[in-house]
Amino acid sequence: MSAEFHTFTLPNGIRVIHKVVPRAASHVALVVNAGSRDERPGEAGVAHFIEHCLFKGTEKRKTFHILNRLERVGGELNAYTTKEETWVSASFLERELSRAVELIADIVFNSTFPEKEIAKERDVILDEIASIQDNPSDVIFDEFEERLFGAHPLGRTILGTPDSVKALSRDDIKGFVERNYRPDEMVFASVGATPFKKFKKICEKYLGEFKGDSGVVKRVAPKPVALFNERVEQDTHQVHHLLGGVTVGADHKDKLPLTLLANYLGGPAMNCRLSMNIREKYGMAYHIEAGYSPYQDSGVFSIYFGTDRRFHNKVEKLVNKELKLMCSTKLTTRQLHDAKKQLIGQIALNQDSGTAMMSGLAKSYLLYNKVQPLADFFKAIESITSEDILRVSNEFISPEKMSHLVYLDRS
Repeated sequence: MSAEFHTFTLPNGIRVIHKVVPRAASHVALVVNAGSRDERPGEAGVAHFIEHCLFKGTEKRKTFHILNRLERVGGELNAYTTKEETWVSASFLERELSRAVELIADIVFNSTFPEKEIAKERDVILDEIASIQDNPSDVIFDEFEERLFGAHPLGRTILGTPDSVKALSRDDIKGFVERNYRPDEMVFASVGATPFKKFKKICEKYLGEFKGDSGVVKRVAPKPVALFNERVEQDTHQVHHLLGGVTVGADHKDKLPLTLLANYLGGPAMNCRLSMNIREKYGMAYHIEAGYSPYQDSGVFSIYFGTDRRFHNKVEKLVNKELKLMCSTKLTTRQLHDAKKQLIGQIALNQDSGTAMMSGLAKSYLLYNKVQPLADFFKAIESITSEDILRVSNEFISPEKMSHLVYLDRS
């Protein structure tokens, strides 16, 4: 482990990582290696439901006291769920570190999940599901992965369905927590000005007392499903088109080439290839993007665009043209150099955010039990060759290997 990070493991198995950064604000997160893919049949949506209910009462606090504990000193408390993790995080002035760590420990380990609060939060989540359904550019990603992974848990939406959420009980919630909220499957990450020795004592005091069963998170990798090309008419104002396929996961050697490829094709910069050659050149797509989402043992590479129905066929042909070029022509020395510098610059700027820095530490330590220093990470990006990009392009994004889901407006 590099000297720029401090790490230790509490006796109960919680792994802790701390980066000392001289700034007024501090950021911490307790990450649980459990998400929607760990739900059993009949539990769809329970991981996300728990995230909501963690704020609804502990053995010594009611909702008001939980929400007021950090907010009253200008801090923020938050949580979110992914398909593989549950995050509880806080941002605050450095002097409030003890307050934040104690609060997070309390809600993660001592939540009581009151029945009346579960009933109220159920309605909130049903509204959340309904609001997502009103946005086709969000729904299409959930439906695409549902088709891409078939019956595998990665194909389920994080929120669950209205029927599954209505059926969840307090016993379902407690059962999931008992199975998955184990200290040896947690990482506590921190970025802030607190010296390491003081930070360690605070963690030992507030996080070290909790016990839990140990074990291994048992996850089964998804099996390949048949390619699909689904085009559905809906009451939308434009065409929403998502194409892509299953790729490799977070621990594969091709993760970085795929990351660079996605960023070069359709990353957040306005000068990305798809944006320049379709949006800027023809003005036919207001939004177009490419993304690579790695899971533990699988991944998804996708391209999304929204356009007017008049232009849909043209834009689809232009996207396929770009994919064919990526599969037939190596990037020039200049193109590859610029793509690497752009990705490195974006990562460096992102690290200027304390929350992004903390999230990166937590995720890396959770998955790999180590964190690669930025300098080494940048060297790994620099080592990517044009042959690497050509190879992963042919393996994962050639047009004949892409599945399609299209929402066509009825006009």
